[in-house]
Amino acid sequence: MKALAYLNKYLWKYKWRLLLGIVFITISNLFDVQKPLLVKEAVNELERLLTDLKARGVTDDASSKIIMGGIYLALIYIGISLARGFFVFLNRQTIIVMSRLIEYDLKNEIYAHYQKLSPSFYRRNSTGDLMNRISEDVGKTRMYLGPAIMYTTDLVVKSILIISFMLSTNVELTLYTLIPLPIMAVMIYYISKIMNKKSELVQRSQSAISSFVQEIFSGIRVVKAYNIQDSMKKLFGGEVDNYKDKSLDLARVNALFFPVMVLLIGASTIITIYIGGLKAQQGIISTGDIAAFVVYVNMLTWPFASVGWVTSMVQRAAASQERINEFLKQASDIVESITPKAFENGDITLENVSFVYPDSGIKALNNVSFEIKKGQTLGIIGETGSGKSSFVNLISRLYDPSGGDIKISGVSLKDLKLEELRNAIGYVPQDAFLFSDTVANNIRFGLKNEEVSKERIAQAAKDAHIHHNIVDFNEGYQTVIGERGVTLSGGQKQRISIARAIIKEPEILIFDDCLSAVDTETEDVILNNLQRIMGGKTSIVISHRISSVQKADQIIVIKDGEIIESGNHHSLLSANGYYASLYEKQNEMAV
Repeated sequence: MKALAYLNKYLWKYKWRLLLGIVFITISNLFDVQKPLLVKEAVNELERLLTDLKARGVTDDASSKIIMGGIYLALIYIGISLARGFFVFLNRQTIIVMSRLIEYDLKNEIYAHYQKLSPSFYRRNSTGDLMNRISEDVGKTRMYLGPAIMYTTDLVVKSILIISFMLSTNVELTLYTLIPLPIMAVMIYYISKIMNKKSELVQRSQSAISSFVQEIFSGIRVVKAYNIQDSMKKLFGGEVDNYKDKSLDLARVNALFFPVMVLLIGASTIITIYIGGLKAQQGIISTGDIAAFVVYVNMLTWPFASVGWVTSMVQRAAASQERINEFLKQASDIVESITPKAFENGDITLENVSFVYPDSGIKALNNVSFEIKKGQTLGIIGETGSGKSSFVNLISRLYDPSGGDIKISGVSLKDLKLEELRNAIGYVPQDAFLFSDTVANNIRFGLKNEEVSKERIAQAAKDAHIHHNIVDFNEGYQTVIGERGVTLSGGQKQRISIARAIIKEPEILIFDDCLSAVDTETEDVILNNLQRIMGGKTSIVISHRISSVQKADQIIVIKDGEIIESGNHHSLLSANGYYASLYEKQNEMAV
């Protein structure tokens, strides 16, 4: 229950629904326990009339009395059943609805927390596992908040009422009658414990299948390109077989549940009839009391059986909530200052910045220092793996430097409002990510709920040199692109990503090797458009192509995480170093 204590804040939030649900459960049970008393009355009355009939013979008056008495009791029984049914409906509308509302709140809380966590968290955890915790685990937790609370309350209230009625009739018969019920609860508890362990194994297997399928579908192009569909099918078959075996093990244990329950109910009924019959012969109780006891025993069956079932449910919910708490307790590596300062656009300064990726231990930058003046363009060029993209992660504050500091307008990034900082940045990643949505919505993605005119979207697309492609699509800007943009070419995805960044009209623009998938002619058109757009904005252009950075006000050359050269295009060519050598090679390749 320690893990489930986290949910107490939600139970307190919906306390009135919970309390009202308990009241409705109590009222419904007050009606329910009246039904065996009607059975008792009916049996005793019938016995009395039959005795009368034997003594005086059958008469029309006696027959009509039996019929009218039966109709009267039947109508009362129906009325009580309807009243009970109404309050059962109300109790489900309070407690079960409460559990659904908490499920809704908890999923939103987990999702919001996921979004706050840093990229290293997502590197450590698979997408399938993240999805399982927000869906399967929350679903199991809801079972504790709804059915478990409802059935436990029902068990307590019903047991108190029924056992009180039974004890008031005959204490000895009550004790004999109740003997099998605790045994049933204990046996079902142990069966449920085994069910819980096997259920956890099934859940883990299901999580593994989700992760496997998600990864394969995301990389379906690679799977097809290497023609390994059959191999993947065999691997998937192994995962599914594992899930099947564990599910069948769980089903076998489940099969014990109802036979054990029926066996012990039968034993309790037999004891009631036998002991009750002896006492009825002695004149201690009536035949109607025996009938009422049998009904009471059957009414107690499910509450007692539910002890084991609810215990198992709570155990599963606790295991799931523990997994949820594990993620909710994880704090983001990026912590905002207690009194953050407002973002003011200005010079970007890196002071002796070093950076080691926390999840891999790879050293990306080593003692790097430079300054970008407000409104200038910085070009960053270097080999693959030299540390170019690490600048993006640091300036966007997806990570904090391992050493040194980054400042904007003289204020450390750690002291700035994180939301304002990221709102001020228009970022085009190297690996363009598009959502399964319309082209228009992908372009306006970064503008949140802001109303955007079609003309503004079209202009951003024109600046990114993708408008002419979009208008050729079947539905134009309303064309729905596939997941991750699979229906588009690499160049088209990159250009839509560029349009997404520039439509924000941000104060800082960052282009991370975002023209690698376009030809040189398209690159020239886009770069010319960007020159106009970047006017007055602080811009960072990262590339392995000199053609992308040569118009920058300042260019730095990165190698093994260190700056080996810096200057503008002409000064770097004059220096006749690494940059000049790379320029010659790329010119030769172009020829």
